[in-house]
Amino acid sequence: MKNLKWRQLGGQTGIGLAVLGFLLLFLGWNGAASYDRVPAQVPYLISGGLAAVCVVVLAGALLIINALRDERSALLNGLAELTEAVERLALSSASTSSGGAGANLAQALTDGLVVAGPGSYHRPDCKLLAGRGVLPTVTVEAAIERGLAPCRACDAADLTLPVAERDPDAPARRRRTRTS
Repeated sequence: MKNLKWRQLGGQTGIGLAVLGFLLLFLGWNGAASYDRVPAQVPYLISGGLAAVCVVVLAGALLIINALRDERSALLNGLAELTEAVERLALSSASTSSGGAGANLAQALTDGLVVAGPGSYHRPDCKLLAGRGVLPTVTVEAAIERGLAPCRACDAADLTLPVAERDPDAPARRRRTRTS
């Protein structure tokens, strides 16, 4: 929270200094305009004009530094997300290559576990989940409590039946009858 205030302060200070610089510039030129003789105008131009230019340059530098800090922060956040995604991918591919995926799939099917998606739940062997590696599973009851609907592609509604009444070949049989 404290760091956030300092980040905002850099941009706000830059804007404030820019306004102050333009105010100094106006006052210097306004003071110089009140005299007809050039030697009388020089002190106003030096004190107002030169100081104003320095303050405006300082304000620009602060604004640029603030923008670079924001970009660096966004870049670091993006890199952290990419690193996390690569680590998840490496973990899932390592468990898949070690034969754990087949064992996990068989275990999930016998235990009646499903893969919960954003709007529906799927059988662990659903064709829509192919190639996604190891996905977390939940019970059918937990998926229904979340308000998820069964997947229409894999007939996940069959998993709501007790294990003895389930027909593991129902999705395959239904696919064969659709194509016939």
